[in-house]
Amino acid sequence: MLFPVSTGGAVFGIGYYQLSQQKKQQELSFHQPVMVDEVLSWLSTNRNGVYLDLTVGGGGHARALLQRFSRYGKLLGMDQDDEALTACAENLRPWKNQVVLKHANFKYLADFLAEEKVEKVNGILLDLGVSSHQLNVGYRGFSFINEGPLDMRMDRRQKQGAYHVVNTYSESELRHVIWEYGEERRAGAIAKAIVRTRGRRKIDSTAALAAVVAKVVHRGHLNKSLARVFQSLRIEVNWELENLRLALQAGIDHLDPGGRMAVFSYHSLEDRLVKRFFRENEKRCTCPPEFPQCICGQKGILKILTRHPVTAGEAEVRKNPRARSAKLRVAERL
Repeated sequence: MLFPVSTGGAVFGIGYYQLSQQKKQQELSFHQPVMVDEVLSWLSTNRNGVYLDLTVGGGGHARALLQRFSRYGKLLGMDQDDEALTACAENLRPWKNQVVLKHANFKYLADFLAEEKVEKVNGILLDLGVSSHQLNVGYRGFSFINEGPLDMRMDRRQKQGAYHVVNTYSESELRHVIWEYGEERRAGAIAKAIVRTRGRRKIDSTAALAAVVAKVVHRGHLNKSLARVFQSLRIEVNWELENLRLALQAGIDHLDPGGRMAVFSYHSLEDRLVKRFFRENEKRCTCPPEFPQCICGQKGILKILTRHPVTAGEAEVRKNPRARSAKLRVAERL
């Protein structure tokens, strides 16, 4: 069903406690979609088709696709952020008869398609990472720039957020998360400082966590280290990489031959995962590498259309700085 436009307050968890806060409508502004022309060029191949936007957000890319569709085209959108879907439903209201929105993680795309009695789609879009809205509003706890509770949950129905990770994980677990998901070289020192600090008092805000990191990281490197620490916690809280693997596989399973999958990534962990997934499914040969030719007979199911990631031009980056780190990879179902 079409996700309704909701109003009023919302109750969401921060670790083990709850906070009720009235949402301001002016805060419900989501990021400007990146590389819209490139998305339309690579993805929009059938004006009458069914397209699946797995990270529909505020509906920026979805709106551009719908403007290309005939009246028979259909867009199915998923997002785990309820605020994003509220904004999206309003943004896509002119096409309400062609749009279905679902409040769920993209790993459940097969269930969504089954509900809508759709077996195959003509295109799939994933725009990974955190939205500008999530970073800009302090009460979501995604950014060290804006003070707020340690939350970081994309889906606020989820019980445990960053508060739980920071205040209950062991030192070795914290070190692993910060190193693996943030690639932060001071992971050990930061984990140790977190455990030492929380022994005296709980770390319950973005500002409190930033202060802990600042004690063990040189001032000249602080902002980059904070970005890596917050990224690592966000990935851990939302199981981002595990869910992405599941979504990619489910996506190609439901992609019509000739249909395309386009994925935006914003950091090296996501990009490597998408690149590896596309390559593994382009060439599924299981023969040992020393064999001079394939004898297993297994053929790939994807054709990679972008041998190198597509990036934004200088003009777009000037208008939309978020586009600077975006990498677009596209593959076609055989």
